[in-house]
Amino acid sequence: MAADTTDPIYLQPTAHVDADHPAVLEFARRTTVDAQDPTAKAVALFYAVRDGIRYTPYGVDLSPEAMRASATLAAGTGFCIPKSLLLTAAARAVGVPARLGFADVRNHLASPRLLELMGGTDVFAWHSFTEFGLDGRWVKATPAFDRGLCDRFGVLPLEFDGTADALFHPFDAAGRRHMEYVRQRGSFADLPLAEIRATFEELYPAWIEGAPSGDLHAEASPGAS
Repeated sequence: MAADTTDPIYLQPTAHVDADHPAVLEFARRTTVDAQDPTAKAVALFYAVRDGIRYTPYGVDLSPEAMRASATLAAGTGFCIPKSLLLTAAARAVGVPARLGFADVRNHLASPRLLELMGGTDVFAWHSFTEFGLDGRWVKATPAFDRGLCDRFGVLPLEFDGTADALFHPFDAAGRRHMEYVRQRGSFADLPLAEIRATFEELYPAWIEGAPSGDLHAEASPGAS
């Protein structure tokens, strides 16, 4: 049975998926100017967000003002949730149905500093990705890790063709355990910010209190400890 990708809610702007913001509209239209169909648009947007927005798990700001697609675009950096917000909003801006997907993942290759900030756990709650409504079904794409970060960590970058899900690899390029999906949290038309904030405050107070700064790309550099 085909998935319901036709609900107009998946094309509408929301408080966090602000697809009608002028900057988001301009970014989406410029990125997809040569795309001839919805699948090509989704693919072009995926790579633009994956590599055009630098991944960082530091400086986390869970305020409503920061948790908007337009804010991610302006910052040029973000962790998985802001990057998925931008990808989802940009898709809607050019008429591609899109929604936010969430899961808890275990990162076997997390940096020591990030593990310390997260209280020693390697489970990242509310990891986010985008789900595109393409050809009557939902296709998942994770734009979190940019190619530069993947190269430094020795992780295979995710590729997306619009037909198969692009989810985190279970192993890295050297065969080490990388990402493990441990819990699915569902799909949403808008960001469930209150639920995410409550979980983060409970599990990761040191990570979000004071928004510690850092550069994960530098931590992952060859020879870094």
